[in-house]
Amino acid sequence: MAALTLPPRTYPQTLIDAALALHDNRLSDAEPLLKGHLKADPFDVRAIRMLAELAGRIGRYKDAENLLRRAIELSPEFTAARANLAITLYRQNRAPEAIAELDRVLEEDPENPGHANLKAAALGRIGGFDEAIELYEQVLKDVPRQPKVWMSFGHMLKTVGRQADGIAAYRRAIDIAPELGEVWWSLANLKTVKFDEGDIAAMQAQLARTDISGEDRFHLDFALGKAFEDNKQPSLAFAHYDTGNRLRRTKIVYAADETTAFVDRSIALYTPEFLAARTGAGSTAPDPIFILGMPRAGSTLIEQILSSHSLVEGTSELPDIPFLARRGTDYPANLATLPPKQLRALGDEYIERTRIQRRTDRPFFIDKLPNNWAHLPFIHLILPNAKIIDARRHPLGCCFSNFKQHFARGQAFSYSLDDLGRYYRDYVRLLTHVDTVLPGRVHRVTYERMVDDTESEVRALLAACELEFEPATLDFHKTDRAVRTASSEQVRQPIFRDGTEAWKPFEPYLDPLKVALGDVLARYPGVPAFG
Repeated sequence: MAALTLPPRTYPQTLIDAALALHDNRLSDAEPLLKGHLKADPFDVRAIRMLAELAGRIGRYKDAENLLRRAIELSPEFTAARANLAITLYRQNRAPEAIAELDRVLEEDPENPGHANLKAAALGRIGGFDEAIELYEQVLKDVPRQPKVWMSFGHMLKTVGRQADGIAAYRRAIDIAPELGEVWWSLANLKTVKFDEGDIAAMQAQLARTDISGEDRFHLDFALGKAFEDNKQPSLAFAHYDTGNRLRRTKIVYAADETTAFVDRSIALYTPEFLAARTGAGSTAPDPIFILGMPRAGSTLIEQILSSHSLVEGTSELPDIPFLARRGTDYPANLATLPPKQLRALGDEYIERTRIQRRTDRPFFIDKLPNNWAHLPFIHLILPNAKIIDARRHPLGCCFSNFKQHFARGQAFSYSLDDLGRYYRDYVRLLTHVDTVLPGRVHRVTYERMVDDTESEVRALLAACELEFEPATLDFHKTDRAVRTASSEQVRQPIFRDGTEAWKPFEPYLDPLKVALGDVLARYPGVPAFG
């Protein structure tokens, strides 16, 4: 079919009503309007784009991508749809494809700073930090009063270790838009910044407004929680953490029962016989070192230690294992039907997909996506020569650290103490099963032991990775590298004990967490005998 030209700037009432419903987030009202319109006019690219936006809002990114590609097929000059496609690809962790689309978008719409902002963020995803920083600097030179661009610039500066410049960028964003809760949280999330009384008063003034968004509101609550925690006021701090979490929980979908059921299915599938029958399958590549476990359990510290070794390259939290694991239907049961050559192909595909993240010729690289714990047996099947490290931390310390952390995306379990306890318990349950059916396959690093006896734990970690000891691994805080996680500034300091005890002033408020953890808490650092 010949490409359509862009439609005239007139909208039928149906699309106007659908646009208003989308604006008000009334998705159940917008969907039938759009589908009805497209049934009557299946080539209206405006309606296709709006339906793609609706799909993206509820996390159906593949549906959104297909719709946007259809709109672009019909109207190749529909720049807005191409920009939406770039966002959709970025949210699916397909940064190189997003960049390719953005290059064309920037040719067609060079004056829109949002496009350059997204391209810079996508470059950061694949380690192109210098190019991203140059792009931010150019955008801010042309349009200096863009608070969200200043905030994104601050994120990138923080990642490469330019903390003072990052703080200055965040402060510039606050000067322009003091109601922008996310930038206040970004300052708090540096972990090393302490708010003064003026900052606290400014945040409280914004929180007292009735015209700020829910997103600004919960970000401000998380930031104020950090401010009052630093001031040794746990009751005020917890009140803000709790309020922020409750509001955030209303905007996400998470069912703890689904995680429990997934772990049940995994334990039933991965028997000694199942695993033994697949010995020798998978890729022969020895390159990856996986660091997995709960978020906020010390994985960034372990990555920094290993990345200080001359043979190991640190990358980041890579999205490739979840993508490969869940690409098929009925995962993990579908693994029972895969022949050995397909397991090898999956492992080889992982190695190929992750090459874009590698910037050196070091023979080993780290993938530190914590949530890969759920795919640990899958990793073993497709990459039997990979090293696997479990980062484990005291259940109350780890879970409360998650509770007071607002994550940019994902970690939907972290906004309720009950959900957190159940998630931690399911994580321990699956890894305990793996320890039983694959004894010695996983090397466990307990955060508290790493703090108490760093050198012994570092030497054991290196031995598990079959690496010779190097003194630089004990001076990990001196290693100059980009770090993208919430612990980016903490791992640039010598190891400290504060993180092992930060939960204790909040213990009176943690009863729902204790109940959900059950005997996993009582037996730590050992584990209960799961029935």
